[in-house]
Amino acid sequence: MRGAVDGLLSPHPLGPQLPSVFAEDDLAQRYVAGLDDLFAPLLSALDCLEAYFSPWLAPADFVGWLADWVGAELHGDEPEAQARGAVASATALHRLRGTPRGLATAVHLAFGVTPEIAESGGAAWSERPLGTFPGEPEPRLEVTLRVPDPSAVDVRRLDALVAAARPAHVPYIVHVVEKGAGQ
Repeated sequence: MRGAVDGLLSPHPLGPQLPSVFAEDDLAQRYVAGLDDLFAPLLSALDCLEAYFSPWLAPADFVGWLADWVGAELHGDEPEAQARGAVASATALHRLRGTPRGLATAVHLAFGVTPEIAESGGAAWSERPLGTFPGEPEPRLEVTLRVPDPSAVDVRRLDALVAAARPAHVPYIVHVVEKGAGQ
């Protein structure tokens, strides 16, 4: 957590800026020196404000706030580098939300493994009306995550992630299987 930095000096001390009548007044100088100690962290944060909005430069405890602002789905137990990566890619993921590519990217960011996705959707173009519809008539989504140790994967977290990143009207199922099994 951030806090006061011992010995942090104000870049704009108030004592020399006081009217000349207070320049020699010890009480006034000590009083504003206390204000300098109070304002130094605030001025430092304001001087570095731009860095607070970069997920790669922001203080670690601020990354969670950034995640809320950009809609990154974090659970709070991710490693710092993974959380920063999720925040950095959140806006790009919003464009892909509801697509197989967006779902695969979200799962890869959260678990470090690219999933296998089987879905019923399709897209086609035709000059003539009443053509055949692409895809399957019943909507479905199946996400399979192949990992070396399936017991190490939090299936509820995967389920929640897929539920949030899929198209809202499509029923889904998730599988976590051992890598190499059933291929």
